[in-house]
Formats: sequence, structure tokens, C-alpha cells
Amino acid sequence: MRKVAIIGVGHVGSTTAYTLILKNIVDELVLFDSNEAILEAELNDLMDGQMEQEQQVRLIEGNLTELADTDVLIFCAGEISMLERNSDRFAELNRTKTIVEEWAPKIKASGFNGILLSITNPCDVITQYLQELTGLPRQRVLGTGTSLDTGRMKHAVSTYLNIHPSTIEGYVIGEHGESQFVAWSSVKINQQPITECLTPDELEKLNDAARRGGWITFTGKGYTSFGIATQTARIVEVLLGDQTLVVPISYYQESDNCYAGFPAKISRDGFIEPFPLMLSDSEQLKWQQTIQRIHAMYATIAHD
Repeated sequence: MRKVAIIGVGHVGSTTAYTLILKNIVDELVLFDSNEAILEAELNDLMDGQMEQEQQVRLIEGNLTELADTDVLIFCAGEISMLERNSDRFAELNRTKTIVEEWAPKIKASGFNGILLSITNPCDVITQYLQELTGLPRQRVLGTGTSLDTGRMKHAVSTYLNIHPSTIEGYVIGEHGESQFVAWSSVKINQQPITECLTPDELEKLNDAARRGGWITFTGKGYTSFGIATQTARIVEVLLGDQTLVVPISYYQESDNCYAGFPAKISRDGFIEPFPLMLSDSEQLKWQQTIQRIHAMYATIAHD
């Protein structure tokens, strides 16, 4: 049985749950939320939403004992309203770190021994905090990282060049936040390096477009949900199955002593190994800058 639990069924958690059901990725789905009325409503709505499906997912109201045999635990508890007055994911940290401090001991006490996948922002810092407070092995605690940002980059490039996104290879790396950047030296279109197709000015504009993608959605509807739910479902499907995938997740960077988004091979065992990228000198500098930002954010937790 493929069993997944989701902590936090707001816009992201509920959309992720629905995506997992529609794609027939799970057999059992356990939902947790501190707001009991929302939890009951989402459970009821999700049940209604799968009535015409041949494959029925067993929906379970959150009970910590259910985590003992859960394969993948998705952590997406948060408070998106924190960003209404500040366009920086750093603004969420003071609130989301307390949510981690509330849930991590419960996860640890439950006997959960599966793979923990975190969406909560700021993604890299929160993923590291979860790993440290739960004590789970680093290779089994991952963040969605820059997987969504990579999707946004492909969106920007495909729109600009009027091509299908499937023809685009490459990654956004670093912090899931303002210091992220496209590793253009790795981006190819039908196996042709994009640097041979576009000028540096064009690439910089597309880099900005990828970074702004989330804010365009957030400004208009007050939250983002479909993009991250799709990326999360894609990752979870691999974590539950017998295949491997190279995806830019947030995982522990040994040389940098923190979690950050970088392409890696994953499987049902979690993180397997990094996927090599040959970064240019300017990209190496950007990498160091994004790592410094992640360390600066994490230091605000460590010094509390």
C-alpha cells in the first residue's frame, strides 16, 4: 500500500492531495491540520472529488499513530498571509519555524521512518530545521527546492521562443527564493546550448521572469498551488515507486553545510547522489552568494 500523509491542508496541501488522488499515486492519504473545520471540509470535498474514479483512495483524518507506517510525509504547514506585506520568503521564517518546532517532536515520537518532503517556506532553511529536530537521516529529509522554479524557467523560455517545454533541459538552482538563479550553462533546447541561441541580455530577462513567476501568481490570487502541487506529486511518485528521477530538490550540501536546491538523483530510498553540473565562474559566484543567504537565514534560528 502506498501511504502518504500531508501536514497542512491549506491551498498547497489540499491541491497536492487532490493531485495525488487524480494521478493515482497513493492508496491511502492521511491529512493533518490544526484547523479542524478546514480538515473536515477538505476530507469531505476530496471524497466527493473521487467519486467517479475507479481507483478509490482511502482518506484518513490525522492521527499520529498513522505515521508509523507512512511511506512519505509531506510537510506544507505554513501561513501564506505573512507575505501579504512583504515580498520575501524570509518574512515567513519567524512563523514557520515555530510550526516546525510544534510538529517535529510529534513526528519523531510517532515512529515515522519514511521520507519527509518539505514544501514550507523558506524551503531550504525549514527543510534543514525539520531534519535536525526530527533526527531523521539527511538522505530521507528533502525539500521541493527549486523544482518549481525550474518549471517556471521552462515556462518563461517556452513562451519566449514559442516551443514546447519538453524540449527544454536545465535547472534553476540555489535558494528557493530571491537569490535563486538559472544555471544557463546547463540549459539546452533540443540538445543545443541555449547560450548559442540567445544573448546574455535575453537570458538575464528570462532569469528575472522565472524569479518573478511566483509573485505574478501570488499577487493575483493570494497564493500559489497548482505548480507546486504538480512538482510535489512528480517527486512523491518516484519516492513511492521503483524508478529514479533527476530533479532539483533541496538536499544537504556536504561542502556547504546546508540544504539548497541542486539537481539530484532520487528514488524510493530518498536522495541517492548529486547530478553533476559544470557551472561557469559567474555561476559559481552566484552559488556562493545563495549559500551565504541560506546560512544567514538559518543563523536567525540558531541564535534564538
